[in-house]
Amino acid sequence: MVKVELKGIAKVTAKGHIYFYAWRGGPRLRGEPGSPEFLASYNEAIEARYTPDEGRFRWLVVSYKKSDAFAALADSTKRQWGPWLDRIGGYFGDLRIAQFDRPEKIRPVIRQWRSQWAKTPRTADYGMQVLSRVISYAVDPLGKVAGNPCEGIAHLYKGNRSEIIWIDSDLALIEVKCSAEIAQAIDLAVHTGLRLGDLLRLSWPHVKDNAIVMTTGKSGHRREVVIPLYDDLRAVLARIPKRATTILTSGRHHRPWTKDGFGSSFNKAKIAAGMADADLHFHDLRGTAATRFYNAGLSERVIAEIMGWDEDHIARIIRRYVGRTAATQAAIHQLNQTRKGT
Repeated sequence: MVKVELKGIAKVTAKGHIYFYAWRGGPRLRGEPGSPEFLASYNEAIEARYTPDEGRFRWLVVSYKKSDAFAALADSTKRQWGPWLDRIGGYFGDLRIAQFDRPEKIRPVIRQWRSQWAKTPRTADYGMQVLSRVISYAVDPLGKVAGNPCEGIAHLYKGNRSEIIWIDSDLALIEVKCSAEIAQAIDLAVHTGLRLGDLLRLSWPHVKDNAIVMTTGKSGHRREVVIPLYDDLRAVLARIPKRATTILTSGRHHRPWTKDGFGSSFNKAKIAAGMADADLHFHDLRGTAATRFYNAGLSERVIAEIMGWDEDHIARIIRRYVGRTAATQAAIHQLNQTRKGT
């Protein structure tokens, strides 16, 4: 008798009984292992996995992966979302899409799925973000459900970084201990507000006569930022040697940074500066830049253009990064200047 090896089968013991599933999170198999019924149910599950029923949630996940909406995401986002889409497909795959049109019934199921990461709230919320995007795709453009049941489910993570920015003393502390190359990256981040990924690929040809002009990776290179070359930014660029096409280079071989390589070097600089426990991250420098732009009196429209944000949401996003204190200080400064001019 020929023995057939079936890959990926998950074995689960519950209340003294043994159950077999086509894969972890997949459909339960019928019959005894090795029986024709068992093999048939396994083959049915595999076939359904690759040619899913259009009424099942698994089809929705597969459809979203093939969509223009997913293709438009930044490569880094696709890499991060891929494993989450697999988890979502495995857990919800056998449910009918129509069940997601009954919020009172499906929300407990969604919360139960999220509870797997209850001890890591930010991870749980990230998973919910991906699930919500898939269901939103079912709402529009597919029209499979009327609304998104993820809406109304509160986030688990309660952190708020709206007031967390690098102040001058923080910058002075780390720049004393870090390499020249890391200091250059910090200075450029503070003066441009660019995300780390865009900073590391920023090249000298992006620097025009009066502005830095480049597309952003976060937008899938559909959106362009235009950063005026004001005096302080020109001074930062003038201090950086032209050693490669990219403006920022690593210290040892003066080659373009990789994201992992830069992250490792930046963390070492924080440790050397005695800031290992400080709740400050490189991306908080973006908030520092926003604060400086806002306090300098730039309008929200101009800051939106500089930082690559949607103008429709700029008021909300500016306050998230800048914070109430900085906004109040900016308002006081502008009111005082107005009075002096009268």
